[in-house]
Amino acid sequence: MSKKKIEIMIGGQALIEGVMMRSPRYVGVAVRNSKGNIVTKANKLPTPHPFWKLSFFRGIYVLVSMLVVGIRELNWSASQATEEEETISDWLLYLTLFISLVFGIGLFVFVPYALTTLIGVHEEYSPFLFNFIDGSIKVLILLAYVYGISFWDDVKRLYQYHGAEHMTVFCYEHEQELTVKNVKKFSTLHPRCGTSFLFVVILMSVLIFSFTPLLAQLIFPSFSTFSFLLRRVFLFALRLGFLPLVAGLSYEFLKWSSRFAHHNALRIFVVPGLLLQRITTRKPDDKQIEIAISSLKEVLKAEGQKL
Repeated sequence: MSKKKIEIMIGGQALIEGVMMRSPRYVGVAVRNSKGNIVTKANKLPTPHPFWKLSFFRGIYVLVSMLVVGIRELNWSASQATEEEETISDWLLYLTLFISLVFGIGLFVFVPYALTTLIGVHEEYSPFLFNFIDGSIKVLILLAYVYGISFWDDVKRLYQYHGAEHMTVFCYEHEQELTVKNVKKFSTLHPRCGTSFLFVVILMSVLIFSFTPLLAQLIFPSFSTFSFLLRRVFLFALRLGFLPLVAGLSYEFLKWSSRFAHHNALRIFVVPGLLLQRITTRKPDDKQIEIAISSLKEVLKAEGQKL
């Protein structure tokens, strides 16, 4: 495999009995249908406005784009695996996205914030301690969630496809021929995974949200005289407003740190995500690896690369 091939950064996502691989311009999808055949396709991604290619802003665009594309391809994979007609429309797609965001904000933003407040830590007087506890609760909820669903049979297979995706990307990045034998040499744990991104988001939120009480005081000099409930509402609103900033900075940091994953100074930021991947990935079988290879080949072919 030539040096030119690894200039394209590849990411991916596990699907229902399939894998999606994404390059900067295309997504390639491979699914094994109910007859045991591999079905593939490649789609060109929308070209973002130059504004969304700027550092920080590109992270926000990529995350929203991946949510939309991920839900659409997840639906397509389910229809192929069960041989049922696709039923999701654009309005249903965006409704699903909205519900997912509300659920995520409720579980990972509101619940930790409310629990930390109930513990009795005052955000205005001890912002870093408050957000450290808040972040710790987020981690516990995340661990409980991904571990709890790992007992479901369908999720177990999803985690296996997640592992196959990582191993195949590793094989590509190490310039090895994309064969099942070569892919099996590599780890299921990848430092650029979205799972690692979640830990970076939590760490970044502890740092950024620690400044929200100061910002509130600057906006309203009499902020300390507000009622307890009104202060909570205003500070939580600021927290929601800062979420795009947290996501954008976390994306940039993860992209940068993945280049130096083996440097001891940065391993502290990478290791937690890799440990979590021990739950969210499983060793795949050969047929699942075949799916991941087919998906990657599909997106590389769309990019015009010779295989």
